[in-house]
Amino acid sequence: MHHHHHHHAENEKHAHTHGAVDPTIATTSRGIWAIKWSFVGLGITAVLQAAVFALSGSVALLADTIHNIGDAMTAVPLWIAFLFARRVATRRFGYGFGRVEDLAGAVIVLVILSSAIVAAYQSVDRLLNPQDVELVWAVAAAGAIGFIGNEAVALFRIRVGREINSAALVADGYHARTDGLASLAVVAGAIAIWAGFPIADPIVGLGISALIAKIVYDSAKTVFGRMLDGVDPEVLDNLEHEALHVQGVRDVTSSRARWIGHRLHAEVHLTASKDLSLKEAHELAKRVSHELAHAIPFLGEALIHVEPADHSDAGNNPTSAHKHDGPPLHSH
Repeated sequence: MHHHHHHHAENEKHAHTHGAVDPTIATTSRGIWAIKWSFVGLGITAVLQAAVFALSGSVALLADTIHNIGDAMTAVPLWIAFLFARRVATRRFGYGFGRVEDLAGAVIVLVILSSAIVAAYQSVDRLLNPQDVELVWAVAAAGAIGFIGNEAVALFRIRVGREINSAALVADGYHARTDGLASLAVVAGAIAIWAGFPIADPIVGLGISALIAKIVYDSAKTVFGRMLDGVDPEVLDNLEHEALHVQGVRDVTSSRARWIGHRLHAEVHLTASKDLSLKEAHELAKRVSHELAHAIPFLGEALIHVEPADHSDAGNNPTSAHKHDGPPLHSH
C-alpha cells in the first residue's frame, strides 16, 4: 500500500489531501439533496390537493393539505443536522457534531408518534359520531394524491437514508409514509360511506393507526438504539474481518463501534508479532486503519490498538484473555 495514509483517526479535515472528497461532506450533500427534492415532492402534492380543494370547497380536505405542509417541516431539523455534521470537531466537541442528527431523528420519531395518536383519535371520533361525506370524488382524489405523493417521497428518503447510513433520514421517510397512509385512510373511509358501509370508515382508520404504531416502534428502535450506541453485530463482524486480512495482523481480540450521526466510530484491538518495533507497530496500525477506511465507506474514525501476540495467548484460545465484562483493562 502506498503511504498517503487516509488514517481517518487523525482528523476528517485531512481527508481531502489525497484527492478524495471528505466523505462527510459527500454524504451530507447527498442527504441535503434528498431533503430538498422531497420538499419539492411534498410541495407538488400539497398544491394538487389544494387545487382539488378549490374545486370542491371541502374544509376537511383543506385540513389534510395543511397537515401535509406542516409535516414537510420535519425535514427542517434534519437539514440543520446535516449542516451541523459538516462542522469540524472542536476541542470541546471532540467527536464532531454528528449527534445532532440523532436528536433530529428523535424529534421525527415523536412527530410520527403524534400522527399515530391523531389518526387513532380521528377514527374513534368517526366511530362515535358518524358523519356524511359530501363530495366523495374530491375526498378520494385528494387522498389518492396525498398517498401517492407521500409514498414516493418516503421511498426516495428511505433509499438515500440507507445509502448514507442515516437513521434520521430513514425515519423521516417512514414519517412521509405515515402521512400517505393517513391520506389513504381518508380515501377508504369516504368510499365506504359512499358505498353505504359507514362503519368500515373508522375500522380502516384504526387498522391504519395500528400500522403507524408499528412504524413508530421500528423507527424508535433504530433511532434510540443509535443514540444508546447500539450497532448491528454484522457491522462489527465486517470490521473484524477486514482487519484480520491486513498483513501482519495475528488476531483481533476485541472491537466496538458506535454511530455518531451517519458516521461509524470504531475501536479495534489486535495482536501482532511481539518482535515488531514501536515504529513497525505504528505502521501496522496505520495500514489497518487505511484498509478499514477503504473497505467500509461509512467509517468516520478507527482507533487501532496493537498488542504483542504472546501477551494475549492464554492457552490455545487467543480471545479468552479479553472477554472481561468491561472493556479491556488496558484500553485508553
